[in-house]
Amino acid sequence: MLTLHADSRGHAHLVRGEWIEAVGPLEELSAAHPHARVRVWPGILTPGFVNLHGNELLEETYHPDPREADTLGTEPLTGDALTALALDDARWGASARRGVQRMLAHGTVAAACEPLRNRAVRDAVRRTGLAVRGRQGRPAGTPSLDPLADGLLPDFPPPREPGSAACFAVFDVRDEEELTERGAETCVATVVGGRLVFRRR
Repeated sequence: MLTLHADSRGHAHLVRGEWIEAVGPLEELSAAHPHARVRVWPGILTPGFVNLHGNELLEETYHPDPREADTLGTEPLTGDALTALALDDARWGASARRGVQRMLAHGTVAAACEPLRNRAVRDAVRRTGLAVRGRQGRPAGTPSLDPLADGLLPDFPPPREPGSAACFAVFDVRDEEELTERGAETCVATVVGGRLVFRRR
């Protein structure tokens, strides 16, 4: 099935399966592919983020289940608070799934990691479809679900083009400058491998 994803500026990606088949103005692509499903999003299409702190956010952080909010709160837990939980594999796997969902909600399409040591986390991440990229050593900066938390625009994956993987995000901002100012919580949609894996309700 063909799907056209377009932003407020009229930029569009034509997606077939896991791949981008064409990029260009929405008007031209929709005329050339009149049977494609069309999704028009507010804001700007970008290639999505690579979060550089994959290990820290997935193996060294516990993302509480909403049902645990009364006892653990809703914010990610690290350090002594994490150590006190004595998590088993099932809870680590569930935490990793929630962590990935929160990363996707910030326009992340890939996480940079050293090899994941926790098997439950590794299996959970693999099932989500989030891309994992290698890294060497710990990156600078404070680990955050929002790759823009330090106020800097991080590296994006290469620009999307015909034949590239259908992995991108849409942020409800006017341009990249406003995205840097307001942060990745402005994400309205994230697509990974051609699948819409996050949509703001």
